[in-house]
Amino acid sequence: MGVVPSSVSSSSNTPASSAKPGTSAAPATGRENLPGILFGVGAYGLWGLLPLYFMVLKPAGAVEIVANRVVWSLVFCAILLTVMRAWKPMLAAGRNPRTVGTLAGAALLIAVNWLTYSWAVLNEHAVEAALGYFINPLVSVLLGVLVLKEKLRPLQWAAMGVGFIAVLVLALAYGTVPWVALALAFSFGFYGLVKKGIGSRVDAVSSLSIETAVLTPIAVAVMIWLSVTGTATLASNGAGHFWLLVASGVITAVPLIFFGAAARRLPLSTVGLLQYLAPTLQFILALTVFKEAMPPERWAGFGLVWLALVMLTVDMIGGPRRNRRLRAATV
Repeated sequence: MGVVPSSVSSSSNTPASSAKPGTSAAPATGRENLPGILFGVGAYGLWGLLPLYFMVLKPAGAVEIVANRVVWSLVFCAILLTVMRAWKPMLAAGRNPRTVGTLAGAALLIAVNWLTYSWAVLNEHAVEAALGYFINPLVSVLLGVLVLKEKLRPLQWAAMGVGFIAVLVLALAYGTVPWVALALAFSFGFYGLVKKGIGSRVDAVSSLSIETAVLTPIAVAVMIWLSVTGTATLASNGAGHFWLLVASGVITAVPLIFFGAAARRLPLSTVGLLQYLAPTLQFILALTVFKEAMPPERWAGFGLVWLALVMLTVDMIGGPRRNRRLRAATV
């Protein structure tokens, strides 16, 4: 899964531009806007519906799902690279030790994210998983301040304060710190931060190929171990279950491709707004399909998170106007 942090990450599992909020990832003409929006809705819509896919994979557990996701994603990427005749840039990136090292770090972070998310959905924590991706933009802004030494505007500081209060309220609501939500938000926030160092030097398919190639030896070892211990379901639950697990490669890569197409056509502000579609769908599914509890105190915590996101969105939408004023002042 990946809801892209709008202020930190670059092309990745849920890649986004590394531009700052309020700037454009790429100039978009009116003709490009509609396809770009459709691609963006397709990407975030698929990510938002991912819990349904995990539920139909039962009795496979989170570890088996992630192991299969890694292996079959690599297979699908190899097919894509062949069809697109794009092996050359991927191999060039693979020969650069610094690039491979960076992507290896990203791979470990996204593995933690995938494993946490799969476990959450399969163990009746889908609401908390959705919370993690709502919090993610706030974490991205926080990392920008702490790691990249970025300066926040007053409205961004206010949003961070509201977000911090929201986490405290939710901690009281859950009776403990919402570790699942924070693990998802911070693992993907750091993933975006690591990928920012790559920028546009490696395309989405090549990046995913290298990341999954790094993880594949571990994933294969896990699949063998599950098979030896008799807990693997890949080949023991019928053809339908087998092909559903194999399809994890397509389900991982297709939203990435859609997102890459959207990011090339839309301003970052539009992409930033679209990213809320995924956790919103996950939240709705958690309440309506999985019937998870949502007591008043959780509503209060979520309400504060949403208020913080509204503040960030208002600040982001106002970015182009601020930039125009600054340019006019320097002329």
